[in-house]
Amino acid sequence: MTEAIWIFFAFTLGLLARSAGLPPLVGYLIAGFVLNSLASQFGLPAESSEMLDHLAHLGVLLLLFTVGLKLKFRSIFRPEVIGGGLAHFAITCLVFVPGLYLFLGLGGMEALMLAIALSFSSTVLAAKVLESKQELRAFHGRVAIGILIVQDLIALVVMSLTAGHTPSIYALLVFALPLLRPLLFRLMDATGHDELLVLLGLMLALAVGGIGFEMVGLSSELGALLVGALLAKHPRAVELSNSLWSVKEVFLVGFFLQIGMNGLPDDHALLFAVVAACLLPLKGLLFFFLLLAFRLRSRSSFLSSLLLTNYSEFGLILASVALPQWLVPLALTVALSFILSAPINRLAHPLYARMSRYIDPLESSKRHPDEQPISLGSTRVLIIGMGRTGTAAYDELRDTEPHLMGLDSDPARLKGHREAGRHVFFADAEDFNFWQTLNMPHLEAVILCLHDIEGKKIAARKLRERGFKGFIASHTLHVDEVPQILEAGADNAYLTMNETGVALAGHVQQKLSLPLRGVPTES
Repeated sequence: MTEAIWIFFAFTLGLLARSAGLPPLVGYLIAGFVLNSLASQFGLPAESSEMLDHLAHLGVLLLLFTVGLKLKFRSIFRPEVIGGGLAHFAITCLVFVPGLYLFLGLGGMEALMLAIALSFSSTVLAAKVLESKQELRAFHGRVAIGILIVQDLIALVVMSLTAGHTPSIYALLVFALPLLRPLLFRLMDATGHDELLVLLGLMLALAVGGIGFEMVGLSSELGALLVGALLAKHPRAVELSNSLWSVKEVFLVGFFLQIGMNGLPDDHALLFAVVAACLLPLKGLLFFFLLLAFRLRSRSSFLSSLLLTNYSEFGLILASVALPQWLVPLALTVALSFILSAPINRLAHPLYARMSRYIDPLESSKRHPDEQPISLGSTRVLIIGMGRTGTAAYDELRDTEPHLMGLDSDPARLKGHREAGRHVFFADAEDFNFWQTLNMPHLEAVILCLHDIEGKKIAARKLRERGFKGFIASHTLHVDEVPQILEAGADNAYLTMNETGVALAGHVQQKLSLPLRGVPTES
């Protein structure tokens, strides 16, 4: 009965949030607080049950595992990631500790722990936002996720020290994890495409990454992330991530419900949460200027800092270990930051478009290596988005069109294309500055193979605004997206699955028109 009521409230308020233009997770958070406030009337427990806590934990592990599947370690060991993450953590603590000590009258250690809890940003929210917009592999997404991983590692170290125990000697076995990669790859190859693939993902995320790391005194969250990252280079990593999508989403509902059900806030908790929410712009500005200092462009700095302008679920985990008296105020603070951050991130690109003329002059004249401007030179045909569809289009054209170029926002993907002899460069189709500085004197045709509908619309619109008169073709999986793409400026939008069916039928017709083997043709 209790579980049915949880599901009812989560669905109802999630649907209302979606109807209001907010992500459903905002509704789940509100549902948790509503359930807590109505607990006595419905006869429910005042706090989240052990089962809900367990489901919430599984949801976080699966989310981090799927993030790991799309993660490249070399994207973490970058100056802007390590330097930006550590600098922001240090400055935040230096500012917050004296403020909490003076204004709230806290002791030195309590002020330090609370400052650390407030310095973190939400991995769950950022991953959800990036995943929904298909920007996990975009440059600003990789920077944000990298900084969040640095913060999570700091949180794990602090929790270990606070709890008074250190990892066992067997924790050193973590450094041997790369040796398991060949075995894991073989398991991936042997599981096929059905339920065994889902079970393999659950086993690796929850058993190997979760329980395995806990047994040696390490964080299960870190374990799920690292095990996922081991599989990131496998050709079917994306398929595994997609197969776990629905399971992960259901469990994450429990995570957001759990936050709201941790306790009812009093006036002091509400005041603390409101003041902390008012400080969020300062948190975002600090990230923005730090990333600018590492030569990121204003657009990348802006989008990354928006993703990081919130408070973290890791702050709640830290509070449960070191600051139990602050758990409810921090839960309300995190929930309020989610409510503010989620809709702002949904409008991140339009917000940058409006503010670009004010913040673009702030960027360094020296560009980050991954954000160098692109000149199309003699290119006649341009393919934007070099995934499976874009690669197939490139390979079909490469023998007949010598002036061919591909663009993609995933540096790891670029390396593979260049090793295969393809002429592919880094660029983000949703980067307004990219279109403003693009030189395309000989361009005659563009093929849009991006996953995100917004990216296709922006690319088509910007091409037309730059005076491009050539042919623009796009692929899409959904009928309702066709008129939007055409309205943005494309000449044609082809339904990918329809085109696949036509191509298959063409192959069959070609075979049927040929004589059967061993049967002579009539003269």
